[in-house]
Amino acid sequence: MQVRQKGFTLIELVIVIVILGLLAATALPRFINITQDARIASVQGVAGGLRGAISLAKAQVLVSGSGGGTITMDGISVSVNASSFPTNALGGIESAMQGTDGYNVAHSPPTSTFQPTNGGNANCQALYDSNTGSVTVSSTGC
Repeated sequence: MQVRQKGFTLIELVIVIVILGLLAATALPRFINITQDARIASVQGVAGGLRGAISLAKAQVLVSGSGGGTITMDGISVSVNASSFPTNALGGIESAMQGTDGYNVAHSPPTSTFQPTNGGNANCQALYDSNTGSVTVSSTGC
């Protein structure tokens, strides 16, 4: 009569552990750049918000018939230039955005620079040009 053995041998367990280790070693580098990817996505999200705020401000100027000065967006005064774009100031594009949490904003005519506060270098930013109403994203170094 044969006795049936139950369970795994030591060699089988070692082989399974080695295989799991190899899988973990090959999968780990894929997850290392998650922080950088998140920062890039955040900068691109702010750029989208800037584009939306610019479009809404320009539409409000066209509807109100003013050629510049100050418009009201959702009860908030927003300064716009003669081209109907928000100015590059706290009362301009920042007021049109209505929230720049998590970002350092610097205004240097005619551009405003939006950089994440949680890391990245000086090239990780979204730039707003109040003369042309354009937004560019630089994600190198995020």
